[in-house]
Order: sequence, then C-alpha cells, then structure tokens
Amino acid sequence: MQTLAGAPATTDAGDLPALTRPHLLECSDCGQMQHLPAVEPGTVARCRRCDAVLRRTRRDPFGLPFMLVVTALLLFTVALSLTLMGVSTAGIQHSATLFSGPESMEAHGFWEVGGLVALTTIGMPGFMLASLLYVMVGLRSPHPPRHMRTVLGWVERLRPWAMVDVYLLGLFVAYVKLQPLVRIELGPAFYALCGLMVAMVATAALTDPEALWDELDRRGIRPVTAAGPPGREGVLIGCHVCHQVSRASEGSRGVCPRCATPLHRRKPNAIARCWALVITSALLYIPANFYPVLTLTRLGSGAPSTILGGVEELLAADQWPLALLVFSASIMVPMLKLTGLAVLLISVQRRWTTHLRDRTTVFRIVNTIGRWSMIDIFMVSLLVALVQFGKLSSVTPGLGAIAFGAVVILTMLAAECFDPRLIWDAAGENAN
Repeated sequence: MQTLAGAPATTDAGDLPALTRPHLLECSDCGQMQHLPAVEPGTVARCRRCDAVLRRTRRDPFGLPFMLVVTALLLFTVALSLTLMGVSTAGIQHSATLFSGPESMEAHGFWEVGGLVALTTIGMPGFMLASLLYVMVGLRSPHPPRHMRTVLGWVERLRPWAMVDVYLLGLFVAYVKLQPLVRIELGPAFYALCGLMVAMVATAALTDPEALWDELDRRGIRPVTAAGPPGREGVLIGCHVCHQVSRASEGSRGVCPRCATPLHRRKPNAIARCWALVITSALLYIPANFYPVLTLTRLGSGAPSTILGGVEELLAADQWPLALLVFSASIMVPMLKLTGLAVLLISVQRRWTTHLRDRTTVFRIVNTIGRWSMIDIFMVSLLVALVQFGKLSSVTPGLGAIAFGAVVILTMLAAECFDPRLIWDAAGENAN
C-alpha cells in the first residue's frame, strides 16, 4: 500500500478526488483500529494484523459503475420479460421464465421454497440494482435526498442475498438432468441472465463503496435519523455498515452519524444467536438429506431422489465434474459451514490464543461459500416448472427441499451473526 501525505487532491474535472481522504477505521475481521492514509486510485489497503482488505480504491469510482448498473438493470428487465428455457417431448411443449419456478413450487404447496427462490433471484437482485442506481443518480443531482444514506446501507446488507450467479449454476444442473428426458431450447432470457451475472460481478468488483460514502460526506448530506455529531467520550466503535468510526458510551443506544445504523462495539449476543442457528441448522440437515428433494415420475412409475441420490444420478450419466460440483455445494459446504462455525464458537468460548489469523481466514471462507448451496434448490424449482407432461413424465418437489432450503438460509444467517473480532478479543488482542 502506497502512503501519501496531505489532504486529498482533486482531478482536472474538479469533482473526483485523486487521493482519498485519510481516516480512522476498524478492521471488521479482527477489530484493529488503524489510520488509513490518503491513497491513490487503484490501491489495495490491507489490515496490518489479519491481512483483510480494508479498501480497494478505483480510478473511476462513479462513471464506469454507473454504466454497469444501468446495463445490469436493462438485462434484468429482459431476463424477467422473456423465455428462459423451453422443453418439448411427444409434441407437448413447456416454457419457463424466471417466475415459473417460484409459481410452480407454490402450486405444489411449497410456498416457502417458492418464496425463497423468488426473493434471491428476482427480489434481492432487482432491489439491490435499483437502489444502487438511485444512489448514483442522486449523487449527480444538485440536491441529493438525505435518505440516500439509508438506501446505500441496504445495498451493502443485501449484496450476499442476490444469487443470480448461483441460479445460473442451478440452471446448468437442471439442463444436464433434462437432456435424457426432453428436447431443450434455451431462450433469450438465459443469455440476458448470463450478461446480467457478468455485469453484476463487474459492478461489485469496480464499485468502491467508501467512495460513495465519502461523496455523501463531501456533499454535506446527513442521515434523516442522525442525532448529531459523534461525542468525545466513550469507546471507539466502527459501524458495521459504512465503517465510520465514532465514539459512544459502552451500552448506549447511539446511532452512526454517517448512516444512522445502531452502533454496537460487537454484534449483540453474537455467540448465543450463532449457536442457536448452528444447532437448528444441524438438526434440519438430517431430514434435508433423508427426505427426497424431488420425485421424477415416468410412465406412471418413479422413485424419489435425495440430494445424494441426485449426485449418484449424475455419476451414472458420466457427468462427474457436475456431480462433484453438486456434491461439494450441497453436501460438503453445509457440513464445512456447520463444523467451521462450531469450531470458531468453541475457540472463542475457550479463549484460544493461537492461530488467530488462520481462524479468521476460516470465517471468511465460511461466510463466502454458504450461498452456493442454493444450487439444488434452484435446480428443483426449474425441473418442477418444466417437467409437467402428465403421465409421460412429471417432477414434484419433496419435503427435503424445504429442510435443505432452511439449512442454507440458517447457516448464512449464522455466519452473519458471528463476529470474527471476538476471536481476537478472546485472545486479549483488542483490550481498550
């Protein structure tokens, strides 16, 4: 990381900073308070203690991300409007859109799974993109609305729950499973969805959230619910949404002066809440693997298929790379998340003092991989929507889909509840 002294300079255009502003921040992974100096665009700043990325500055923090967001919303509109996939057999044709999976699951009485699919593939991506566009357009207006800070905060919170990339992998698994049964034709929405995934990944990679917060600060826009400037007494607390460091009294109910998020030195009841979610997920993991996630009926006969049974079917079809992908995402990832979180919780409660960076890395992995277990849920929703050919062949969802969907969501929430800074607190590294 290159260190530059002095106040931020400006570009020839006079509106974009050439150097970021120096400021104090708290590493969200280890709790280390550190001063981040003014840095050039294109710089990666890392925590000096745990090597977490504190900030990635961009050379064009507003222009290119704005164009990518507009492109992503246009592609999202196309993906919602047109056909995703069509299948046919014996002169019977069916087609599916992004809405077909959730609607079919609800029609079979599995509204919980249908709602989950709709939320993660339609609701969250659409809301996140629209909110990000709203913020970027607002920054270009002469009088940006004050509630833009709240909107930007929600963008950061909801980013992991927008699962277009995971949905595409689920679609690919469904495509492979459908090949022996029907004739398949990919629709224009599929290609729009592929473009949407690329645009969203590029947007996440090229957007500097801190630059957006800094621009709001520069424009003098305060949150609607801000109670006033931070105090001079109390402990330093880093906001877990916008990362602004403020002073507040221990146990007080203060809010961040930057985004109005309630301030907590550590996530409230992190250990108890995480244990509750981990134990519940472990209990649900048993029926998730015991009960079938779907039943394929052909010519009046069929057999239910569990998650492991689906992997065996892919192996029997000589699709071992895909079988390995499904096994890793649906069997190994939940087990690794549950085991990893349990070890982290025990390490904090037992106050282990060794391998702090290694355990922090374990948390980062656990927090990242959990969403990919949704592959099986997306695959089931597509098969239920497309394979409805009466007595010839049909697919119906099973109870395992509800249990497995719950496991995925609860493990993601468990990782969200856990506070990795407690690893370092327990070792006495963050004493005030």
